[in-house]
Amino acid sequence: MSIDISKLLQGNRRALAKAITLTESKLDQHRDQAQALLEQVLPHTGNSIRVGITGIPGVGKSTFIESFGLHLIKQGHKVAVLAVDPSSPITGGSILGDKTRMEVLSQQENAFIRPSPSGGALGGVAQKTREAMLLCEAAGYDVILVETVGVGQSEYEVAGMVDFFLVLMLPNAGDELQGIKKGILELADAIAVNKADGSNRQLAQQTQRHYQNALGILQHNNFWKPEVVLCSALEGGNIDTIWQMIEDYKTKSCEIGFFEGNRAAQNKQWMWRLVHELIDRRLKQDADSRQLCDQMQTKVTQGETTPYVAAHRIVESL
Repeated sequence: MSIDISKLLQGNRRALAKAITLTESKLDQHRDQAQALLEQVLPHTGNSIRVGITGIPGVGKSTFIESFGLHLIKQGHKVAVLAVDPSSPITGGSILGDKTRMEVLSQQENAFIRPSPSGGALGGVAQKTREAMLLCEAAGYDVILVETVGVGQSEYEVAGMVDFFLVLMLPNAGDELQGIKKGILELADAIAVNKADGSNRQLAQQTQRHYQNALGILQHNNFWKPEVVLCSALEGGNIDTIWQMIEDYKTKSCEIGFFEGNRAAQNKQWMWRLVHELIDRRLKQDADSRQLCDQMQTKVTQGETTPYVAAHRIVESL
């Protein structure tokens, strides 16, 4: 699969789409081509703000992202939306169809929307989303929005690859506050209570107070206190406030060196995760290693050796 790098760097959406498709391929040949491409465009990456957006199904993520994206485009930004979709068990492709849910935004010249199927290749969704993010930056997109399906493991993966993590909530504090994972609140750089319009307004304000109290007892980084804001994606209420908050966060984190330091730490963690996954893959692909793994597994389950000794034998075999 040939990719015209000059077109990609000029922001050609077709070239960008082809490049992302290449990174998503499970073929070894395509994977090697994709990594060579990524190394070539690496000097042109990093010039964006990466924002993760999550929330339970029904909170209005797609409506919010469309409203937010349109606001950013009016401000002169180029916006890429990478949506972490659940994978189809039949084709392995994305099944939510984000472009149909963000119809107005998808028609904008300065917007690019791409679902990332969450199953399959080495590194899973985090691998493909990270690489798509770099390619979008190389193509000139200066705001990258990464949307996740709901509250689960993908939130932790996305939080480990973005600069700012926004959690959307509904105006019904009681039940939702009971159900939300404490870990998700610890990840949040801000909470936006969506659908704060009409008859929901008073309930949304009550919810805002609940979350402010919840965030008050959690430890976060020392330069930023997570805010809880009300918004209405449908009416466009406070969308500008949320963007201003993200810009303030970037300014403060850059001033103290946290912004670049955090990205460097994310890259280091990601490298070691891939090292572990590649070792695991090597063990499963090599016939002798696979046989040894089976033998050690049997010995451990039958109590003939300790897990440490078995693991040591397997690693030594490499």
